Amino acid sequence: MRSNPTESERHLWSVLRNKRFAGFKFKRQEVIEPFIVDFVCFKRRLIVEADGSQHAESGYDEWRDQCLKAEGFAILRLWNKVIMTGPNIAEDAIWHALHAPPLPPTATRRVPPSPARGEG
Repeated sequence: MRSNPTESERHLWSVLRNKRFAGFKFKRQEVIEPFIVDFVCFKRRLIVEADGSQHAESGYDEWRDQCLKAEGFAILRLWNKVIMTGPNIAEDAIWHALHAPPLPPTATRRVPPSPARGEG
């Protein structure tokens, strides 16, 4: 995906790269074992995902989010349509997520096992 991003990922990256967005450093297509996230700001432990319709009601995404939250990350999922047709809405959502109080530390940092069936 890094060499062939979607149009919405390209748009978000043009906004987030090089500390352009409120001075926060984001990385793109970053590995957070065992996953690859679209965008992450490690300073605020915020993951931003640009999602298409294939992610609607995805059990895999729910499990993945639980795993990443257990590692102390907040996840902001933005629909591609919103990113492309309402960029200010997407940017406002990111700004508010960056300025939200940090998540409390978790007691455990273990990643739950993968689901018995489904993707993966």
